[in-house]
Amino acid sequence: MSSKADAAGSPLMQQYREIKSRHRDAILFFRMGDFYEMFFEDAQLGARVLGITLTSRGDGVPLAGVPVKAAADYLRQLIAAGHRVAICEQVEDPRLARGIVKREVVETLTPGAVLDESFLTGARNNFLVAVFSGSPGGGGAPAPPIGAAGLAAIDLSTGEFLLETVDGAELAEAVDRLGPAELVHPADQTIRLGEGVLATPRERWEFDAELARTELARRFQLASIDGLGLGPEDAAAIGAAGALLRYIGELQPSGLPHLRRPVVRRSVRHLWIDEMTRRNLELVEPLRAGARGTTLLESLDLTLTPMGARLLRQWVLSPLREPADITKRLDAVQVLVQDNRGRARLREALDGVRDMERLAGRAAAGRATPRELGALRDSLQRLPDVLEALTGLAARDQSTALGQVVEEFDLLQDLAEALVAALTERPPAVLADGEVIRAGFDAELDELRDLRDGGKQYIAALQQQERERTGITSLKVGYNKVFGYFLEITNAHADKVPADYERRQTLTGAERYVTPELKSYEAKVLGAEEKIGVREAQLFGELRDLVCVATTRVQLTARALARLDVWGALAEVAVLHGYVRPAVHEGLTLTIRQGRHPVIERLMPRESFIPNDVVFDPAERVLLVTGPNMAGKSTILRQIGLIVVLAQLGSYVPAAAAEVGVVDRLFTRVGASDNLSRGQSTFMVEMSETSAILHNATARSLVLLDEIGRGTSTYDGVAIAWSVTEHLHDRVGCRTMFATHYHELMQLPEQLAHARNYNVAVREAGDQVIFLHRLEPGGTDRSYGIHVAQLAGLPASVVRRAREVLKTLEGEHRVAPGPGPMEEDPGQLALFGGAAVPHPVMDELRALDLDTLTPLEALNRLADLKRRSTE
Repeated sequence: MSSKADAAGSPLMQQYREIKSRHRDAILFFRMGDFYEMFFEDAQLGARVLGITLTSRGDGVPLAGVPVKAAADYLRQLIAAGHRVAICEQVEDPRLARGIVKREVVETLTPGAVLDESFLTGARNNFLVAVFSGSPGGGGAPAPPIGAAGLAAIDLSTGEFLLETVDGAELAEAVDRLGPAELVHPADQTIRLGEGVLATPRERWEFDAELARTELARRFQLASIDGLGLGPEDAAAIGAAGALLRYIGELQPSGLPHLRRPVVRRSVRHLWIDEMTRRNLELVEPLRAGARGTTLLESLDLTLTPMGARLLRQWVLSPLREPADITKRLDAVQVLVQDNRGRARLREALDGVRDMERLAGRAAAGRATPRELGALRDSLQRLPDVLEALTGLAARDQSTALGQVVEEFDLLQDLAEALVAALTERPPAVLADGEVIRAGFDAELDELRDLRDGGKQYIAALQQQERERTGITSLKVGYNKVFGYFLEITNAHADKVPADYERRQTLTGAERYVTPELKSYEAKVLGAEEKIGVREAQLFGELRDLVCVATTRVQLTARALARLDVWGALAEVAVLHGYVRPAVHEGLTLTIRQGRHPVIERLMPRESFIPNDVVFDPAERVLLVTGPNMAGKSTILRQIGLIVVLAQLGSYVPAAAAEVGVVDRLFTRVGASDNLSRGQSTFMVEMSETSAILHNATARSLVLLDEIGRGTSTYDGVAIAWSVTEHLHDRVGCRTMFATHYHELMQLPEQLAHARNYNVAVREAGDQVIFLHRLEPGGTDRSYGIHVAQLAGLPASVVRRAREVLKTLEGEHRVAPGPGPMEEDPGQLALFGGAAVPHPVMDELRALDLDTLTPLEALNRLADLKRRSTE
């Protein structure tokens, strides 16, 4: 097409502008033959982000493009950078088009709306989350309760659909727990976003609860959504679901046949862990970016399937609160712990099962490749072995967990047989590469392949046949791209050419001919390859549709496999590292005997980790822990929190014995940091986190505090720490461990009935201090900070002087000058005040009687003193 025809007002550009007008917030990948082209601002942005060449058309319109075959890598870069990309395809054959080829946007990719496995992390969900709080607009929809907020989350890759109603103050915790890639919210609602989360504002009317009820009922073919467990109090969550479904409908016009019915999460059934505690305990993310092997999840994750890895992450972030639910999980883990052979058989059967959830989702969305259906087939073929191992284990299960999985387990035998019969042993990654359908599956396809592959045999037979018919022994059958198949006869035998031969080409010394039979064969052969591609695409599409119909069954089996995988992994960890089953109950007692830190003990020799006992009960529920730096106070705090998380997610725990009265909310404040982006100092962050604990903790909560009040002056800090402890003891009444260097707080147990002093023991040998890392009853009045400073490598002179200053402070509550610098430099004033080194000028100044001096005498004496002070 000429540059004039391609001018900005050309039909092509008019088509582009019309499509772009409906996708203004996305980069438009406009399909033109073998390239996706970007124009105008999209081209400039795309070239900058992707590092590709920005050029221009003949009319000066900015242009940048990427090859269709390599588009996945470029799309991944744009999505990772937080951009939306609308994929505009040619939806008709260009050879059959009249005028401009018809084009449509078939999909819009965003960080929260991707299905391609290469965009995703197998071990975690990729949630697209919508949040809503406040009264829905329009439609007469009932307003949610005051302070209520709702969220809806969908993982497009797996079809998971979650709804949750929370208190407005808890919304941030719920969103952080899900870790969304993208967040949909009303345009007039301020939302706090995590790092790397794409914000998608929508009109408030889209969150209307009544509209959402209708949409949910229609989508899941329900007379009423009451059957989903949703009530009037869930209006905000229902509204969020409606907005989310509307948004996804725009991104995926072809629909979401693999979307499951929503699961309603009730916070009262789960341990509440805020973002601060998740970070401090390093549940799933390390405190130091890039650190490896430091999270609880890493210490537990011996799962063998992507489904199991994702489910384990969910369990770690959202432990249970009901003892009965926890006990069911623990019963299943116990069976696997006690049956080593059965556990090994189950894990061997699971090993090699691919991501069935996402494979089925891609098939349902029409995106699965031949290789992906091959992976699904191979996974289905392992199910009989899984069921056999599971049945043996379930016979030992006195509860219902494993038995329930047996009842739910679907071997999907019909689907497995269809995939085995249809697919080749190793299907290609791309349908266009061919050899997708197994020989013998389809007679028409086999005939086409025989026609294509039997060419050499046919040509040899035809050549021999024509030699015998004509008597020309030198006759040969050939082929070239211009003239196709031909019979070549030299001029010496021109008189023997049969009448039915039709001249096709004249050469020097020979003539080339064609017969009706050869022309017919040529037509068949030349069209066979194309027909093979069409037929294979048709058969593969039917196969993909078959998987789509079975999607719900595949998802249910995948979830069953995920539970088995997690239970097997938890059992394997328990056996490998000597974990025990905790006793979980409704009481308030929390007892840990010989407890260990599940992560730190892996990072050091087993025999060098010192276990500790901890007891919280109604009589002793506030434990004040003093002791030196580096003695292990923070480790003890964290290991208590981690053991509670492990117990309530249904895992064995690193201890000799453990009794856990279920905790409703877990708070852990360890360490100090600032938040400069929000204008908060270290002390402000400390106080904000402490405030959140005091406002949200209940009598069933567990609060683990390390050093409250250290970010301000000593007296202020002691006062705040004292008051916080009293509040937790008297008003909240929760189980609390408070590690502190404020020895003044050791007086609190004299006034607080349920408070007790503990210390982390040390042993002194002269100037040496040996850390025993053992928690013992009673307080201590020393912090050994100077010893830690010495271990850190401070100069010996600094350490020596620090000991002198400490001795003076402890004896006189003031600082005296040291001998070193003062003797070497008698002109230097004392840093901390106190007695100075004698100086004759200073002595003479003190002896002056200013009342008897005349002004002239005073000036003369001052001039003399100045002269002498500089000598």
